[in-house]
Amino acid sequence: EEEKEKKKKKKKGGGGGGGGAEEVEEEEPDESTLDWWSKYFASIETMKEQLRQQEAAAAEAEEKEEMEIGEGSKAQAKNKDKSKAPKDDKKKKQQPGPELPERKNKQKIDELKVFNKELEAEFDNFEDWLHTFNLLRGKIGDNDDNATEEERIVGRFKGSVCVYKVPLPDDITKEAGYDPAFGMFQGIPSNDPINVLVRVYVVRATDLHPADINGKADPYIAIKLGKTDIKDKENYISKQLNPVFGKSFDIEATFPMESMLTVAVYDWDLVGTDDLIGETKIDLENRFYSKHRATCGVSQTYSIHGYNTWRDPMKPSQILSKLCKEGKVDGPHFGPGGRVKVANRVFTGPTEIEDENGQKKPTDEHLALAVLRHWEDIPRAGCRLVPEHVETRPLLNPDKPGIEQ
Repeated sequence: EEEKEKKKKKKKGGGGGGGGAEEVEEEEPDESTLDWWSKYFASIETMKEQLRQQEAAAAEAEEKEEMEIGEGSKAQAKNKDKSKAPKDDKKKKQQPGPELPERKNKQKIDELKVFNKELEAEFDNFEDWLHTFNLLRGKIGDNDDNATEEERIVGRFKGSVCVYKVPLPDDITKEAGYDPAFGMFQGIPSNDPINVLVRVYVVRATDLHPADINGKADPYIAIKLGKTDIKDKENYISKQLNPVFGKSFDIEATFPMESMLTVAVYDWDLVGTDDLIGETKIDLENRFYSKHRATCGVSQTYSIHGYNTWRDPMKPSQILSKLCKEGKVDGPHFGPGGRVKVANRVFTGPTEIEDENGQKKPTDEHLALAVLRHWEDIPRAGCRLVPEHVETRPLLNPDKPGIEQ
């Protein structure tokens, strides 16, 4: 905890905060002192920077519009200055640049993507082919007229509806590599139940709604999936509206029976029952079956040790082979000189990897990862893959609908 706090302070203070000793540390991040948190805080800084730039650009555009409304030569003269500014801004965005000396050192830490919203918002709810339809109970008599739709849901139907002309037009069969006899639904997973291991990382909560008279809360995490119900009550964080949890939970589940994960934050009370502050629900099945591959994000680099160890059970090359096979894409063909060919695209990258003892070994993993990170450029089968990330989800309370907690 102490180290974490130190790290946080160091990140916040940047170069200016600490004394001489800290300066040196900031200069060269030492691999052994880095951990996931250093990566996370560096990424948060990047996210804030991007948001600041977006806000600045928006404000500038707004000001420019106002200028255009104003008449006269003065407005035009100013306008010219204004139109120059966004151009500079673009340059800044491209090179997170030499203006700030501390930025340069931060770039040495590998980062992950911090989304300031739910992952679903970024990837169209993961309904790229699997759509969810609520099944509602019919109305029995008058007393059901005022029942909300939520209360009438008895289940969810997931599927995809496709209408097409038979025989299939040639261009479709050629393009998709489909067998026309089987129509459009090919390569779709079977309906058999499958067992999955779900690992939930809860990093932190911000601006929680106060639950106690003292204007604070004593938050702890509760997680629910199917029959599993975890309440992490003994690890509540006292008097805190911005708790850093840093916890991970492993749950085994079976799709399709158990697919809605609920992560909730409760307020611990010594007397009486604990109050729900807010909760968020995640449809795991849609993530699991999505073509965007929302199971374990694709990180920026592949390494086999250190703070940045590859976390996915499959290596980049295995993921790539699977994607190529499922999408009927030609490849991957690894060639000499650090090249790999997929469909009609060629990617290049390093071909060696260092283990903990600094021994170099040949590997195709960096190349495979280069393709995965640009998978949306692959014709027809390509789509954006979910990067290694942390998402930010609003906590909602059914008693106070629509208000973030």
